[in-house]
Amino acid sequence: MEFTACTRNLTHRATFKMLGAAMKAAEAIGQPQCIVIVDASGELLGEIRMTGSKFLSRRSARAKARTAASIGAPSTAVPDAVRTQIAAATGGEVTGLAGGLPIRIDGELLGGIGVGSGSPEQDLTVARAALAAIGADADKSPKRDL
Repeated sequence: MEFTACTRNLTHRATFKMLGAAMKAAEAIGQPQCIVIVDASGELLGEIRMTGSKFLSRRSARAKARTAASIGAPSTAVPDAVRTQIAAATGGEVTGLAGGLPIRIDGELLGGIGVGSGSPEQDLTVARAALAAIGADADKSPKRDL
């Protein structure tokens, strides 16, 4: 029986590269965003609230990132039927709002990114740009408003 496991972690360089790519994408679409990156255990690695973004979107971006890291799927994968109950039970730490994506490299879950302050599609566009910047596995959720 093994009592240890080898794991891969996102580095600070990956975090900064993702934040930079996300900010660039947000600027390109003209929508300032709150961007949060967490590791696979939901711990904060980096975040930014871009000038002009909605300050309350920082909380939802964090919840989106932590949800994606926790379930290993887009935040919208939380079933509609239980979204309200799960949000209440976790003090708002889990959400079904669009804009949270898991960060996977070679299929291994390394964390989550959450983006908020724009429309669902804008949030996902920014999150996908961050994933692409580090060669993370592409998000396979529909590229439309959810």
